[in-house]
Amino acid sequence: MDKQAILARMTQIEDHIGELYKELGGLKQQIVQMLEENTRLELENQALRERLEQTAPFGKSQPEKSADPTGQENSGEGHDNLARLYNEGFHICNVHYGNMRSNGDCLFCLSFLNKTSQEEK
Repeated sequence: MDKQAILARMTQIEDHIGELYKELGGLKQQIVQMLEENTRLELENQALRERLEQTAPFGKSQPEKSADPTGQENSGEGHDNLARLYNEGFHICNVHYGNMRSNGDCLFCLSFLNKTSQEEK
């Protein structure tokens, strides 16, 4: 092989390595997304299992939820459930409802929690 052919072959190999590196980066990003989704699903699964343990076993009827004397359900329970979901790391705002919070507190969620707690008073 002459020097030009060696240089051309070297350039081809370098280009091929660059393409493989880009492909490897794409695969890495897909793995990161899958791991994030897996973590979210594990947390959701754990929360559902805990909730299932709190409910009555299958086949038994659950007691009816009591209403207050005015005929309305206790709205504090709904607020408590939303606060619990938020504390478990999920969004409760209408913008990102049900998604995992990854960057700390969400102003929309906090605003919603404060709004619902003030309405109860």
